[in-house]
Amino acid sequence: MIGPLLVDPPILQAPMAGFTNYAYRQIVRDYGGAGLQATEMISARGFAWLDEQQAEHPDRLWGVREEPKPLAVQIWDNDAATLARVGRRLVEEYGVSVVDINFGCPVKQVTDRARSGSYLLRHPEKMGEIIEQVVAACAPTPVTAKIRLGCTRDTINAGDVAEVVEGAGAAALTVHGRTAQDFFKGDADWERLSAVRKRLRRIPLIGNGDLDSAEKVVLAFERWGVDGVMIARAALGRPWLFQQAAAALRGEPIPPEPTLAEQRECLLKHQRLVAERFGEKKGVQLMRKFACCYAQGRRGARAFRSHVATVQTTAEFLDVVTRYFPMPM
Repeated sequence: MIGPLLVDPPILQAPMAGFTNYAYRQIVRDYGGAGLQATEMISARGFAWLDEQQAEHPDRLWGVREEPKPLAVQIWDNDAATLARVGRRLVEEYGVSVVDINFGCPVKQVTDRARSGSYLLRHPEKMGEIIEQVVAACAPTPVTAKIRLGCTRDTINAGDVAEVVEGAGAAALTVHGRTAQDFFKGDADWERLSAVRKRLRRIPLIGNGDLDSAEKVVLAFERWGVDGVMIARAALGRPWLFQQAAAALRGEPIPPEPTLAEQRECLLKHQRLVAERFGEKKGVQLMRKFACCYAQGRRGARAFRSHVATVQTTAEFLDVVTRYFPMPM
């Protein structure tokens, strides 16, 4: 449970900037298995500015009003009032199920320039103030927080931060098992991640990091005692991973990987959804990186990536996918 919201199965799709737009969420939804999906993270300050200009809200909110729920929207900034105001708008106008606050992004544009994301792990008291205001503004819609273990390996403070997050009224906490300094290097430290559970009394702990198979998802619950898991990068090219993980948690046989033909059709459907929204030029640009994700780890992936990275039109994209999509393992 995240506040009053039942997340079943307890498998969450991570918010990822540049990737988890409506098209990706729809592909995941088609396969099933994700108990809660999330948008890309939204700049609260950017949202507020567009509001003041009476401009269209960010593309990252594409589909949010109409698509099936539950759905979480992740927001970031360091100003509590702005975050609270935007959180309330998301609840009232977009009908979101969860407002998640990002305290884990390690990208310098967010940390060094905006002093947001994982930068705020250095200031737990500030995090508490932000969460309290957002919780009050969004009630009764639950507010959650996502963090990393700490800013650096020498300043790991996830346990202390967890107590602040819970005390401020958050309904759940997601911990990525790396520090901001690590970015995505090395292995996620699930031992340190799981230690955060002892510091929480009421709210669920959601574990995130290196969950790239159904077996690892089951292990996260059985060995590390988390209440939920969040799958991120591993599912970008394998959106059926949620379905496989959900089956494994139920003790059912894990569905096999889709055939190459099925994967190709999934990629092409993804392309159609993106093109309908963004048009040919921008749609093709967006799909180049997604296509590379679908090919990752497969025989012939390097040749496919080299060709798909240069396409400029839908016709070129379809031709490359038809001719060069990787061979089976």
